[in-house]
Amino acid sequence: MLAIVKVANLVTISIGIILFCPSFQSSPPAEAIRSTSFSIISQKNSVPHLQFSYRKSVPFNNGENNKCLSSTFSSNSLMMINHGHHPMQVAVCNPSLIHLVMTLDTQFLRGTVAAVNSILQNAFCPQNIFFHFIHSDSDHHLQTLIRDIFPSLNFKAYYFNPETVQNKISSTIRETLEQPLNYARNYLAHLLEPCVERVIYLDSDVVLVDDISKLWRTSLGSATLGSPEYCHANFTKYFTPNFWSQKKFSRVFSGRKPCYFNTGVMVIDLVKWRKFKYTKMIERWMEIQRNQRIYDLGSLPPFLLVFAGEIAPIDHRWNQHGLGGDNLSGNCRQLHPGPVSLLHWSGKGKPWIRLDSGKPCPLDIIWSQYDLYGQSL
Repeated sequence: MLAIVKVANLVTISIGIILFCPSFQSSPPAEAIRSTSFSIISQKNSVPHLQFSYRKSVPFNNGENNKCLSSTFSSNSLMMINHGHHPMQVAVCNPSLIHLVMTLDTQFLRGTVAAVNSILQNAFCPQNIFFHFIHSDSDHHLQTLIRDIFPSLNFKAYYFNPETVQNKISSTIRETLEQPLNYARNYLAHLLEPCVERVIYLDSDVVLVDDISKLWRTSLGSATLGSPEYCHANFTKYFTPNFWSQKKFSRVFSGRKPCYFNTGVMVIDLVKWRKFKYTKMIERWMEIQRNQRIYDLGSLPPFLLVFAGEIAPIDHRWNQHGLGGDNLSGNCRQLHPGPVSLLHWSGKGKPWIRLDSGKPCPLDIIWSQYDLYGQSL
């Protein structure tokens, strides 16, 4: 159920959403979920220096109606994915699938798990969702853990070699933004199967409170990429004075009306991406950055340079971003005015860290409804 939220003050909003909007409450929709019981799984020492204890997700099944297309498909595209003792057959090229891409790493694992849980809980046809996880875990521990938490999840893991971008990354205002996995979204068209023509890319610090199929059906028109635009933002601040002072750089926006968009929520046409070789364009700007220092914010500015002013604008309800505060202090923030389908804790403050510290922001309580992490077993 979609949460319609009007900003009055932070505390009132959080309490109101949780009490009066079923999609924010801990009890999952009855039509999509056949069981409300949780069992405990423990993966101790599965990743060096870390201990993971997560509750196992309940099964998520499609609603009993004709709106959900068959999630089984017999063709040459049928592939066998084996995660330890959990074999499953997945038709990744099934045209009825919704393709979601997320990164998978130890630092943001808890966020990824909560995001997946929120997507499944609020999806009308959860079995029609296929997750593509991009990771740099050569030992496959994280894949096994995801399979244990979500036993019936349709997913495939793709290894992203950090060396692909290691020599292309420049320093940023926050060390987290320099991690190679942040740049994996530049290479989705090459990492995923050619039959995957369209994807939704999501950051790990989001939760959905609406049916993901609504975002999937968004029209991109002639654009390659769709995302909520924020044209009121000061676009010049995303690039250095050095960039704006040199016409050979700034003229890239000639004939365009560039607006800021957040790359944590994107709908991408991979057919057009491959055709126009956008990965090469992004890499070229990263090379210029290393020599000229034209921006400070990591993986975002190259996307702005290539796509700003030429994307398909998506309703702001699909990225209520900035809930993690800014990149330095991570202070609490309010929701933007208007309806909410996706909450995004972009910025320094992450809800799981603030909750564990005993100093959560009011909106972090919403995120906690989808948290499957258990610290005490």
